[in-house]
Amino acid sequence: MAGIYIYSDKANIAAELVTLARQAGKTAVLLAFDQDQADTLTQCGADQVCLLQGDSPLPENYAQAVADLLTQEGADLLAVGATARGRDLAARVAGYLDCGMASDVSSLSYQDGAWQCERMLYGGAVVQGQILMGLCVVTVPAGKFEAASGNCDITALTVGADTRVSLVEQTPIVKTGADLTNAERVVCVGMGLDKKEDLSMIQELANCLSAEIGCTRGVAEERHWLPVEQYIGISGAVIRPKLYLCLGVSGQVQHVVGVRDAKLIVAVDINEKAPIFRSADYGIVGDMYEVVPLLVQALKNA
Repeated sequence: MAGIYIYSDKANIAAELVTLARQAGKTAVLLAFDQDQADTLTQCGADQVCLLQGDSPLPENYAQAVADLLTQEGADLLAVGATARGRDLAARVAGYLDCGMASDVSSLSYQDGAWQCERMLYGGAVVQGQILMGLCVVTVPAGKFEAASGNCDITALTVGADTRVSLVEQTPIVKTGADLTNAERVVCVGMGLDKKEDLSMIQELANCLSAEIGCTRGVAEERHWLPVEQYIGISGAVIRPKLYLCLGVSGQVQHVVGVRDAKLIVAVDINEKAPIFRSADYGIVGDMYEVVPLLVQALKNA
């Protein structure tokens, strides 16, 4: 089956990439490497789920099989979710195909028989445009498209796997932070917060808005006040909520890249020249310790 073949070890990204295929007017085929994953992907709105079965539990060991399948079926594109596992598989498949590849694209569309994509370079300071012709591979982060939904069938194929790499042991990573990529409202706190105990004030505001709490990289990785899963930016979570309210966030480009697709950006900062105000739809120049209690009071009285 020609069209766009899609792989992601995260079902939400797979569903978003199905929307990419729909916007390009292409059929969408989701790739899976175990039965449980295939069953989950049947709910993601694709035309078909292709289950590749072999002697390895590692998806990256099927790169040659995926490359052969894309060639045999006359595929237009392999779109891969930009996770650690997805990037690994994508690079291997592109190598076997000897084709063009674009990593972590910020936008992607099909125009005049070619794939037009953009990528962020130098921490988001530069936007690079690329045109890919013929069969190619791209990796796409979460949050670039609306997720599709709908049911489809599974087609199973027995294929060969590269068994030179084997799985010896698995140790799950325990994540304690909120899933910001699916949040409709996010309250983000920056280095303008004086002490960890003041997070209770931020939590009260978030509760009033039914929002999740995010933070800048310094709050998570330097001060360790919040889990690393909650920091937002080019190397952290990239989100697209309906409301993004940031408090004491200076707005450096590395952070703004993570929120540029938010529907509404509201910023509160004591520095009227803070870069965040250039990206905000609404801005309040003021001390968060004065503004936040007033916002909480207004929301409770609304």
